[in-house]
Amino acid sequence: MTPVAPHAPLQVHALALDSPGGARITGWSAAFASGLSLVVDEEGEHKTALLRLLAGEAAPAAGSVRWGGADVAALDAAERAARIFWRDPREPWPELSPEQWARQQAGCHPGWRAADWQALVQGLGLDEHRHKEMFRLSTGGKRKVLLAAALASGAPLTLIDEPEAALDGPSIRHLRQALAAEARRCRESGRVIVVANYEAVPDVPWGQVLRLA
Repeated sequence: MTPVAPHAPLQVHALALDSPGGARITGWSAAFASGLSLVVDEEGEHKTALLRLLAGEAAPAAGSVRWGGADVAALDAAERAARIFWRDPREPWPELSPEQWARQQAGCHPGWRAADWQALVQGLGLDEHRHKEMFRLSTGGKRKVLLAAALASGAPLTLIDEPEAALDGPSIRHLRQALAAEARRCRESGRVIVVANYEAVPDVPWGQVLRLA
């Protein structure tokens, strides 16, 4: 548990988290200031549930999640889209190409950075796949599309689950470099990026590393 800093944009208080296997975490509190935060869930049982609650997809059974003082679960869809980027990487993809999907995201997120999207597509080795239907991409390819969009979205609150899953070595290195660059930009923009993983992610300047237990 982390002491809750009163001025951090994202505040989590006394949260209850249930896993598909029935395990429960109670009373989990944390504060997420601008910059990069890593949440480590070694068992992998609660991290996705936490990200869904941070995104406002559901109201917590106990506790609260507040962004800028507002209850995240009470935001309407348009408000959430303007403030938050989150997509569960395990959810089925629409029958679109990465470029078509990216255009949809650009319409949803006012801070969308087209130049960043183009640079990430190239850096992650997606350039030759950008106009293919998503179902033709490998699992790693779909992950790359999601990561590129997450970082390019410019969303004030950006949530990423298992960033390196199914990625090849060069893509992992490029992603870590992109996260490091984004950490520097967050100091000026105030952006909050929360990454959840089952183990530590090295070579990234995390502002804090929290553990779910």
